[in-house]
This record gives sequence, structure tokens and C-alpha cells, in this order.
Amino acid sequence: MSALFWRTFGGLGPACYFRHFFFGLMFPVLMYFGNKDNLYPPGWQAYAYSVVSTLLYPYSRFVYEAVAGFVFGRNVFFVNGGVLLFAKFVTMLACWVFAVFVAPVGLLYLYVRTDAD
Repeated sequence: MSALFWRTFGGLGPACYFRHFFFGLMFPVLMYFGNKDNLYPPGWQAYAYSVVSTLLYPYSRFVYEAVAGFVFGRNVFFVNGGVLLFAKFVTMLACWVFAVFVAPVGLLYLYVRTDAD
């Protein structure tokens, strides 16, 4: 079981994981401050989903970057900085919201790739 865990979750690399994890923390913080003074705060399910999504976000982002790299290749796009930041925020939000569904694909790939090494 330990080998399965490390081959799957350890395949991303600590620097990459913590970088994406740091940016993934932005959404639960926004959720907390957005609902802090709410008369009807979200239930424990929303907070549990937030924790799971934050932990799986780096793997979801890994899948997104792999797909985007395949689609766009090594092309460079020149766009307005505001547009770029908005697009990055939207893709980060989508990766965080759907991390529960997308991250297993990345975990499976990391398991297979690490197994082959």
C-alpha cells in the first residue's frame, strides 16, 4: 500500500505540488471570507469538498497543463496582461472545482509513469 501511495501521489514532485497547492489555497480562502458574515453559512459538506479539492488541485492542474501543452504546443501568444490574468484565474478555478473528477486521471498517469521508471 505504501508503494502504491508513493508511486501515485509522490510522482508530481514536491516543488510542483507545493506551488500548485499554494495557488489552490486561494479558493478556500476566498470561500471563507465570502461566507464569513453570511446569515446561512455553507454546511460541512462544502468545507469537506473544499479540503478535498484543494488537496487534489495540483494533480488536476497537472492534467490541465499536459492537455494545454499538447493542444497549444510551444506557441507563444501575446495578449493583454489583464486578459491573461483573468484567463489564468478562470482555468485555476475550473481545475479547483473539478479537481475531484480530473485529478484521478493525473494520478493514474503518474502511477503508470512511475511504475514504468
